[in-house]
Amino acid sequence: MHIKSLLAKPFASYVTKGLKKSANTAIEDQERIFKQHIKVLRNTDFGKDHRLNEVNDFASFAQAVPVRDYEMLKPYIEKIKEGKHNVLWKGQPIYFAKTSGTTSGVKYIPITKDSIGNLINSARNALLSYIAETGNAQFTDGKMIFLSGSPELIRIAGIPTGRLSGIVNHHIPAYLRRNQLPTYETNCIEEWEEKLDRIVAETLNQNMTLISGIPPWMQMYFDRLKEKTGKSIKDIFPNFSVMVHGGVNFEPYKQKLFDSIGKPVHSIETFPASEGFFAYQDTQTEEGLLLNTNSSIFFEFVPVNEMQQPNPRRLTLKDVQLNENYALIVNNNSGLWGYNIGDTVKFVSLNPYRIVVTGRIKHFISAFGEHVIGEEVEHALIKAAQEEGVGITEFTVAPQIVQGEGKSYHEWFVEFENVPDNLENFSLRVDRYLRDKNIYYEDLISGNILRPLKISIVRKNGFIDYMKSIGKLGGQNKVPRLSNDRKLADGLQPFLI
Repeated sequence: MHIKSLLAKPFASYVTKGLKKSANTAIEDQERIFKQHIKVLRNTDFGKDHRLNEVNDFASFAQAVPVRDYEMLKPYIEKIKEGKHNVLWKGQPIYFAKTSGTTSGVKYIPITKDSIGNLINSARNALLSYIAETGNAQFTDGKMIFLSGSPELIRIAGIPTGRLSGIVNHHIPAYLRRNQLPTYETNCIEEWEEKLDRIVAETLNQNMTLISGIPPWMQMYFDRLKEKTGKSIKDIFPNFSVMVHGGVNFEPYKQKLFDSIGKPVHSIETFPASEGFFAYQDTQTEEGLLLNTNSSIFFEFVPVNEMQQPNPRRLTLKDVQLNENYALIVNNNSGLWGYNIGDTVKFVSLNPYRIVVTGRIKHFISAFGEHVIGEEVEHALIKAAQEEGVGITEFTVAPQIVQGEGKSYHEWFVEFENVPDNLENFSLRVDRYLRDKNIYYEDLISGNILRPLKISIVRKNGFIDYMKSIGKLGGQNKVPRLSNDRKLADGLQPFLI
C-alpha cells in the first residue's frame, strides 16, 4: 500500500462524518442557504429588478421570482458579457460553462468564486464516501481516467469559457495529477474517434484502477480495447475496481458494461451539470443519490404534472414526498434563480434525502395524451430484456401517427446485443410492462386508440454512426430516450436493419 492510499482512509473517515452530520440537518441547512443567498442577491441587478429587498421568506420569493429557463435568464447573461458587475451575483463570474441547449442554442452558465467549490468538492465527497464505506483506497495508487471536454478555454468579456468538464480539469487536486489520464494534450483533441484512439494508446499498458465517464462512452472505450487486444477488461486492467458514471440512467447499460469488464467492480453514480453538482451516490447498499443539501444550492421541487400550469406549486425540501416525480429547480450562488434545469427526480428516501433521476422535462411522449416518461420506457425494456436474456446496446422511442386506416403506435428503435428469438413476443412483453407503468398508455391500448408498440432494429453501431453523422459523437452527448416528434426517428432510418 502506498502513502496516498494510507492517507486516504483517515481523510475519508473525517470528511464523511461531516457529510453524515449535514444529512441530518438538511432542512435547516437549506433554510440557512436561502437566507444567505437573499442577503447577497438584494444588491444585484436581478435582486433590484425583482424587488428582493421586500422578500424575507420562500413564499414571497416564489411570488417575486418566477420559474425560468435559460431564455428568461439570458438578458442578465448578456449584461455580464458586456462587462457589468453585480448582475446575478456579487462581482463577476470566474468562468462561463458553455453548453448546448435544445431551444436556446449555446448557453453560457456562470460559475463564480463562491460556487466553484460545489462542483469540485462534490466529486471528491463521492469518492471519499466510497472509501469510508468499503475500505478500498488502493485505487488511489493507480491510474484514473477523468475524461473531460477540451480544457482549452476561450475568453468572453475577459471571462474564461469552455465545457464544464474542461473547466473542472483545471481544478483536479495536485495529488491526483500524476494519476490522471488521459494527458492534457489528448483531452484537447476535439475529434472524438481520434481522441478515443489516443486514450486507448495511452492507457493500454497502464495500471488503470478507476474509470469515469458517461456509460455510452465507457462502453465505446471498452469495445475499442477489446478490438485491439482480444481480451476482456479484467485481463487488461486487473486492478480496475471503481467505475464512476453519470449523465444518463445506468441500468440500460449496466449488464453490457459488466460483461465487457468480466468481473464485478463497484460503481459510483454522480449527478453533475453545468448548473451545479446536485447529488452523488454515498453508499453501495442503498438506492438513490444523496442530495447535496449543504453545498450552496437551494432546491425547489415542482410536481411534474403541474409544470405547464401558470402557477405550479413550488415545494421546498420539507414538503416533498416519496416516489413523486418533481421538476428540479435550483437557486445558487453562481447566479441561477428559480432555474429549471430540465431534469425530473423522485425521492426514494427522506432520511437522508436521496433521489433518483427519472428523466427530462422535454423528453417524453404525449402525442396521444399518454405522457410516457423515460423512467417508464427504461423499466419496461430492461425488465423484458432480463427475463428473455437479451442484451440492449442503446434505444430510443418516438410516436408514429398513422393517417387514415390503421392505428398509431409508439415506435421503439433498439440496437440489440443479441436479437430476441421471437421479436413479436418480445415486443408484446415490453408493451405489457409499459402498460403496467403508465395508466394513460394502458387506456389508449385497451381502448383500441393505439396499437401495441413496434420495435425497429438498429444495426450494430447504428447509434454511434447516427451520432457521428450529426456531429455529436462522444463527450457528454447522449441519445434522448424519448422524443415527442419524428426528427430523431427519421434520422435513424439509414441505420436500421
